[in-house]
Amino acid sequence: MKKITLLLCAGLLAVLLAFTHRPLTWVAIGDSITYLNDHPDETGGRMKKGYLTDVVEKLDYIHYLNHGHNGWTTQNFAKSIDKIDLPVGDVYTVFLGTNDWWHSHRIGTWGDYQNATGDSTIYGCMRVLLDKIRSLNKTAPIILITPMPRADFVYIRNATNNAYGSYKEKDGQTLEQVAAAILDIGRREGLATVDLYHVKELAVPRLVHFKRLKDSVTGVYKDFSYPDYIGRPFSPSDEYPYPPEAMEMTYDGLHPSDAGHAVIAEKLIPVLKKIK
Repeated sequence: MKKITLLLCAGLLAVLLAFTHRPLTWVAIGDSITYLNDHPDETGGRMKKGYLTDVVEKLDYIHYLNHGHNGWTTQNFAKSIDKIDLPVGDVYTVFLGTNDWWHSHRIGTWGDYQNATGDSTIYGCMRVLLDKIRSLNKTAPIILITPMPRADFVYIRNATNNAYGSYKEKDGQTLEQVAAAILDIGRREGLATVDLYHVKELAVPRLVHFKRLKDSVTGVYKDFSYPDYIGRPFSPSDEYPYPPEAMEMTYDGLHPSDAGHAVIAEKLIPVLKKIK
């Protein structure tokens, strides 16, 4: 009887161990979209839970370290790579590119990455960043995340900080081309890549329900959905154009709402689950 009991206990333990994942430290590198996960107070109450929190709630064996920096580009990371004290992790995600596009950082070519030409192009900067990650842990999986589309952005804490959406070029480059460069690096390097740019739920028409703008002649405010708000004037002294009821996948045209973060987490979780 004791022998049978021991065998049953051993079998139960084996089953439990089979479903217990080793702890993983996830280093999340990114811009404000990543940063805001731990700073929801900076969203005017519009966001409560970011994609990092969504992921670890579903995969409780993962612990994240947030290395998101407000407004940063791949070039910021490349230029500061030995100063920002990136930690050793078991898995890394790199979620950058939207600020590169807006600040007209040149995309470059695969040759810039292959030949490690430095920080003058996105390709070159990604090489600097990935080399640094591999120097910290050469066996750690690296997951690349493309930028998601953008509607017209108006910063909730300072309306003078605003930008048009990814529906048109910025200095001869599209945000989709930036996303394509990230996908290209992932394909050539054999890295898992989450393509947010082409997720239907995150397409420009889904980012906000409307943009509230004032008629310069009548002074009357009207709600315009995409694409009707394109090219219509906005003054920072006007009413904030994205009241709470305008939120959809973003709360300000750029930064994800809780719903937007949930979509990002949904796309990222299956990739993270494959890491043993």
